[in-house]
Amino acid sequence: MNISSICHSLTIFYFNFLYSFQHDKRGIVSMANNGPNKNGSQFFITYAKQTSLDLKYTIFGKVIDGFDTLDELEKQPVNEKSYRPLNEIRIRDITIHANPIAG
Repeated sequence: MNISSICHSLTIFYFNFLYSFQHDKRGIVSMANNGPNKNGSQFFITYAKQTSLDLKYTIFGKVIDGFDTLDELEKQPVNEKSYRPLNEIRIRDITIHANPIAG
């Protein structure tokens, strides 16, 4: 196996991985960013299907329990221009499962 076939295999794997996760439902957890290669420590959770976000934001999880909490977050008032919550919101605890994407 030569380097070009390895790179080709990695490219196919990358695109298969990339297209297997979509913002296709409520509760998808993704990294916020300020453009390509600029992920930081902020994240967002979708309240509904948001396919316009696909391939722009990295999905790293999904909500599998606690949708009542997500309902409460969605009800919070936000700034009309920035869509940031008007009140500070803090996550006090979470449970991370070994494979939150598995479905």
